Amino acid sequence: MSTVLKNFDTWKKFLGDRIKHAEKIGMSEEAIANLAYEIGGFLDEKVDPQNEANRTLKAIWDVGDEEERKTIARLMVKLSKQSS
Repeated sequence: MSTVLKNFDTWKKFLGDRIKHAEKIGMSEEAIANLAYEIGGFLDEKVDPQNEANRTLKAIWDVGDEEERKTIARLMVKLSKQSS
């Protein structure tokens, strides 16, 4: 996983592939967005950003309130889907 986190484009593709798989098995868009929000919280607390893009995303996440973080998560899902 740490290799995936070092390059933002690789990270987006990795997430996009997982999102498409989740959609194929019937997960709703809302369930995927909620999971992305939970993963964002985990990464914020447990993972040191490996590149400038991830550090910027963490800084934005850190200043956001819960609703803003949910929006970031939904946007990250959309961005990742385009990258896979």
